[in-house]
Amino acid sequence: MNENLQGWLNLYKPIGISSFSALYKVKKKFNIKKLGHAGTLDPNAEGILPIAINKATKLISFINHNSKKYYFKIKWGEQTTTDDAEGEVINYSSNIPSNENIKEIINNFIGYTYQIPPKASAIKVDGKRAYTILREKKIFSLSEKKVFLKTIKFLGTENNTTKFLIECGKGFYVRSLARDIAFKLGTFGHAIEIKRVKVGNFDIKTSILLDDLLKIGQSEFGFKYISSSISMLDDILAYEIEEESDLRDLSLGKKIFIDKKKLVKISLNPDNETFVFLSNKGNIVSFGKLVGDLFQPHKVLT
Repeated sequence: MNENLQGWLNLYKPIGISSFSALYKVKKKFNIKKLGHAGTLDPNAEGILPIAINKATKLISFINHNSKKYYFKIKWGEQTTTDDAEGEVINYSSNIPSNENIKEIINNFIGYTYQIPPKASAIKVDGKRAYTILREKKIFSLSEKKVFLKTIKFLGTENNTTKFLIECGKGFYVRSLARDIAFKLGTFGHAIEIKRVKVGNFDIKTSILLDDLLKIGQSEFGFKYISSSISMLDDILAYEIEEESDLRDLSLGKKIFIDKKKLVKISLNPDNETFVFLSNKGNIVSFGKLVGDLFQPHKVLT
């Protein structure tokens, strides 16, 4: 595979495989030097897993992590050790909430709230992952985290399970929300199905299933399924580099002059120091600071 290839792959990860394993399969199949993913999905969750290819890995932090959408189901009456179907049931309740009661309380979770992560999570406790401590059956607790929930939509109830669609920010745990909604309703509950349907500009409509991806050839992979590195970055101040001399200077980490009139998005404070992405034929080649007309690279991707 060409090492100059860079961009984004909108992968749909299936249930039963870790995000790392999905990445490894893609890397091995297409002989890609470097891959990275934005936003880990649990093995028991499925959905959108944005993958950065080669130099685009330097752009992962710029993906809009504050716009994620999940579809999920809560099974009422049981709390588990992992807050999903993988764990052992630790509490039971015969209280199955009505649709009216559910609709009445779910909006209480909208906005900034504090959430205790599931014990089966990758958060570190005294240097060890929480899920490792859980497997060792040791007693421990996790600190609450400030998280953001933008919207929550009730989608109906069937056979003691209720469906929801949410939009949330970075670091939000769907399993914790399922547990906490049940507590709020005076019962127990856990998530039995979790699907991530959107991460920033990555959505389910343009994704490709992992199994389908692994069946195609390398030429088709590069031509059909790789989006340019600039295409998945939201609301950025960008400038297209056209001169080869500028590209050479950037590759050496040198400052270059740019014409602010050609910026893709006009800066509100063009005379102040501004963060800018430079592109060439749709791919990011550098990002850094613009002071007046002078661009100073912070990272170079050429």
